[in-house]
Amino acid sequence: VALVQSASTLPVFLLGLPSGALADILDRRRYFMVTQFWVAAIATVTCLIVIFDKMSAPLLLALTFANGVGLAMRWPVFAAIIPEVVPRAQLPQALALNGVAMNGSRIIGPLLAGAIIAGAGSAWVFVLNAVLSLAAGFIIMRWRREHKESPLGRERLASAMRVGVQFVWQSQRMRGILLRISLFFLHSTAQLALLPLVARALPGGAAGTFTLLLASMGAGAILAALSMPRIRKLMPLQRLLLAGTVLQAAGSVALAFAPNIYVAVPAMFFSGMAWITVANSLTVAAQMVLPDWVRARGMSIYQMALMGSTAAGAALWGQVATWSSIHDALAIAAVSSVVLMALAQRWAVDRGIEEDLTPSNVFKVPQAQEAPRSGRVQVHIEYRIDPARAAEFLELMQESRRSRMRQGALEWQLLHDLYDAGRFVEQITDESWTEHLRRFDRVTAADVTLRDRKLAFHVADAPPLVTRFLIER
Repeated sequence: VALVQSASTLPVFLLGLPSGALADILDRRRYFMVTQFWVAAIATVTCLIVIFDKMSAPLLLALTFANGVGLAMRWPVFAAIIPEVVPRAQLPQALALNGVAMNGSRIIGPLLAGAIIAGAGSAWVFVLNAVLSLAAGFIIMRWRREHKESPLGRERLASAMRVGVQFVWQSQRMRGILLRISLFFLHSTAQLALLPLVARALPGGAAGTFTLLLASMGAGAILAALSMPRIRKLMPLQRLLLAGTVLQAAGSVALAFAPNIYVAVPAMFFSGMAWITVANSLTVAAQMVLPDWVRARGMSIYQMALMGSTAAGAALWGQVATWSSIHDALAIAAVSSVVLMALAQRWAVDRGIEEDLTPSNVFKVPQAQEAPRSGRVQVHIEYRIDPARAAEFLELMQESRRSRMRQGALEWQLLHDLYDAGRFVEQITDESWTEHLRRFDRVTAADVTLRDRKLAFHVADAPPLVTRFLIER
């Protein structure tokens, strides 16, 4: 069982970031279609192997890994497509509906599979899975989406991956989101990982008990997802995350010491409400932080953090349960989740300030008489400021550093003239002339506002002097 779980999650870590980069580089509709048909092909092969009774343990692991590859490649492009088809103002509701669909399948799926197995045999479950996967692929094929190719050509995969990681690292809000989603799933996964054992330990516990508890969690998640617009109006993101963590922890404690199914079912119901509240809130926050050109890469890193913390949590709390007991492991996970989330809220404050990510073409794109084919490009921007305001300027330039690095610059430095206290030079290094030009395609309205704030410090009559150099190797 552990090997099957590893085979399904390992592709996320191996292919998460490359798949996000490909989804940002290629035509997203075609890429989405290819990933869906990959999943459909694996489902079809699995179906045929089961029908002809040729399944073995090594073959099961190989098919599980191959299916995990398809899912790892598909999730980032799916996450990037949603904001394309849904207006930004309706994105939270759209993601909530996605949560409803996912948790609805958690309830309906086992019931439908059980009915099919009882009435026709287990092979027909795989037949239905293959048919639905193929149907989804053909539906995506019929979707009409215009792909706009960049005149600069496609990014190189390695460079695109570097820029994706760099954007996330230089975004304070995105780092805070990754910290919170990792902490929440590291602890909340204890409940799902130990749920089969909890269900068996309850009076009269059997396979049906586990299904009932899982369905209760899904029902709670659906109710919370449908109520998310009203929930968001009641409290800001910071308080909502802490409240969701506390509710999930309370559900875990109640489940740990539940004397019967009548206590365990409500505990799972409220845990489901907490789970979707926190997960949906952080997913929406991540989508709002990411501009479209790097969205799939950012969401792939988000997925890696979520899946990584889930896998680590399952291993951690399983080991704690082995050393102590199931009840103690759930209780410890509940207490530590609240403590660590409270500390994260205190020390990694998310002020909820959203930048205007509207693309802007205000910056004039530089022209070269003969564009260099290779070599790094270095840009110098010279500012003349009042020395008395140097401390304010230095603080603002840290925002400039983060902005330049998020856009894909290789290096950033701020030089201060030793003999002229009012002269500062911003130095930016790009991977190539093409990558330098690509940064102008990534300028947003927030970057224009930042430029105007920097210009407010410039006291010379002429604009800041901009000089570009080719670094000779």
